[in-house]
Amino acid sequence: MKETNTSNSLVFFPATWNLAETTRTLEVAKACRHRFDLHFASYGGQFEQLIEDAGFALTKLSPRLTPKKIEHLYQIDQGEKLGSFFSLTETRERVKNEIAFLQNLRPLAAITGFNTTVTISRRVAKIPLVWLTQSTWDMEAIIDQGLGSYMDDLERPLIRHLPETVLQWLTKRAVAYFSRAILKPLNTVAQDYQVKPLKDIYELWQGDYNLLAEPDDFSGLEKLPQSYYYIGPLIANLDKEIPQAVLEWVNQDKPLVYFSMGSSGRPSVIKAIVEGFREQPFNVISPMQRKTEGLNINVPVNVLLTDWLPALPVNRLADIAVIHGGIGTVMTAALAGKPVVGVGMMYEQEYNLDCLVRKGFAKRIRRTTINPDKINQAITVLLNNPDGKDKAKAYSRHLEKWLNLRDDKIRQFFVSLDQGTLADPAISTPR
Repeated sequence: MKETNTSNSLVFFPATWNLAETTRTLEVAKACRHRFDLHFASYGGQFEQLIEDAGFALTKLSPRLTPKKIEHLYQIDQGEKLGSFFSLTETRERVKNEIAFLQNLRPLAAITGFNTTVTISRRVAKIPLVWLTQSTWDMEAIIDQGLGSYMDDLERPLIRHLPETVLQWLTKRAVAYFSRAILKPLNTVAQDYQVKPLKDIYELWQGDYNLLAEPDDFSGLEKLPQSYYYIGPLIANLDKEIPQAVLEWVNQDKPLVYFSMGSSGRPSVIKAIVEGFREQPFNVISPMQRKTEGLNINVPVNVLLTDWLPALPVNRLADIAVIHGGIGTVMTAALAGKPVVGVGMMYEQEYNLDCLVRKGFAKRIRRTTINPDKINQAITVLLNNPDGKDKAKAYSRHLEKWLNLRDDKIRQFFVSLDQGTLADPAISTPR
């Protein structure tokens, strides 16, 4: 596919309805800013403005996303309902417009971390695809190499008493079953253009090249395909000051908990956790105000509920992080050197949290068994565990080394791609 490209442009297709996805692509773009001609294309969402705020060229594609559609996307993503991200009509329009955009620019590569339709459009336009991902998306490898258990949704009466091997098999089958509906419109459109269809959900989440937003020791996976490159944490850098109200909340004679479920957290779960903090011997800062709008949440006096905050600086002010396990929140808490209590919203988040549990400074609570007592007990245990705090600080220093090398790694990757000199993935190992 290399011979079809006629420029040093890079095109980013972020899902701008998701904060983590938007900030990941922005961090990669910032690393390449002075070396490549950069373009963004998106369909809307509350985080689209972040791209223009960062000074990047943005093309607004159609069909535009509505709040109702965005809620649908979250529900499909989290397995709350069965179906596809986009209807066949929507998929056809998105792919058509993406093809026109790509054929006009002829970029060196298209980059995404959650835009599913670009998987088809770039095949038609014959443009290499770079996926921003994490190793824990490969659920089968995680399970087969003994690094993950069955998904939380199987923690149900009767089912949970089955042997672990059976539960793991059911996890794989459940993901395969749900993926059929997601792939159907994409593969129909692939047939329209006579390009190769997607064989399974794992192929959907992969590109020709895959940049892993983690250090090479994060998941413990021993084998990865040659198309995977470790680059280190893609931490959101929104250049936003910490509000004075938050700073005043910090300077109190109580431990401080930072509670965030990201933009993909389930509102009902967030509400239950926030209300469960009532009368606990610690204070809580939570940027979940928007996610709980309309829920009639009864906010305890020891909880400060805010709009979005600069996650890394606030994490560093806290003693404990309570998070949902998205790779961004996991890396942010770990980089801040904080013990973690985690409740995953989907299987790869569950496995992300398991990685920190194995490193000795986290506790994971299954989403289907969550209650306020379990959350608060886990917080109390970690607050009184000096060994866990030491391990969190040690891993933070390790991540800092990766973060300091990250932008160079990203530029090195794309320069090598441009020059046709991509080396073995070992180039991604820090020196």
